[in-house]
Amino acid sequence: MTQPGNPSPEAGPTSARPTAASLPVVALDGAVTLLGGFPALAGADLRVQPGEIVLLEGPNGAGKSTLLRLCAGLAPLQQGSGRVLDNDLSDRVGRRRVRRAVGLLGHQTSLYDELTVEQNVRFWARANRAVDTDIEPALERLGIGGRLRDVPVSGLSAGQRRRTALAVIVCRRPHLWLLDEPHAGLDRAGRDLVDDLVRQAVAHGATVMLSSHELDRATELATRIVTVAGGRPLERGPSPEPGPGSARTCTGSADAA
Repeated sequence: MTQPGNPSPEAGPTSARPTAASLPVVALDGAVTLLGGFPALAGADLRVQPGEIVLLEGPNGAGKSTLLRLCAGLAPLQQGSGRVLDNDLSDRVGRRRVRRAVGLLGHQTSLYDELTVEQNVRFWARANRAVDTDIEPALERLGIGGRLRDVPVSGLSAGQRRRTALAVIVCRRPHLWLLDEPHAGLDRAGRDLVDDLVRQAVAHGATVMLSSHELDRATELATRIVTVAGGRPLERGPSPEPGPGSARTCTGSADAA
């Protein structure tokens, strides 16, 4: 439980200065990323505005993961232009700032197998200058406190690993959440928790881009859907409005200016 006077891990982004409200969080123009000589992104154009939850959909190999990694400052920008949180992706210093300001959940969790759950969360939180007092609430929020905190990551199930990686993001409070198949490996309660975390993050000022094979769930969560095909995002517009009784509480702009 969060101690009085300490911020909740959902209290909003703190990992870098926020951008001006008039600036897009992500701005890509003709972005090209080559992986092994193959154009994983082939002239990608995309705008993501503050407070959006953008669902990237498309078949395997379409470029969704590469797009998320580019926005995280991890995949190279070889042609075109790109800015994330007003940092230039073609600049080494800009990419370093992006990596500190965003939270990426990829297919590989980047956790250390020999370290315990708590040691992993503490290590990555401190490496990204997160507040130590956010670590305990994040562990409890993700259901990996108690006895699990002292279990080496090598002894965790796939779902528990996913929860540990999500705890790192929660305690870092990034301005931009980049989630690649965040529901994978989780049970129903875990998938519901992911959706709650996304909504809470956006309610406190974050922006989210995600891909998911759970399209019914992810479509209800998203405020905008972008189809990725052949290494290019294709605008689809706003997500359909939820029906009666839906738990969805967020709305966002479909403007891709």
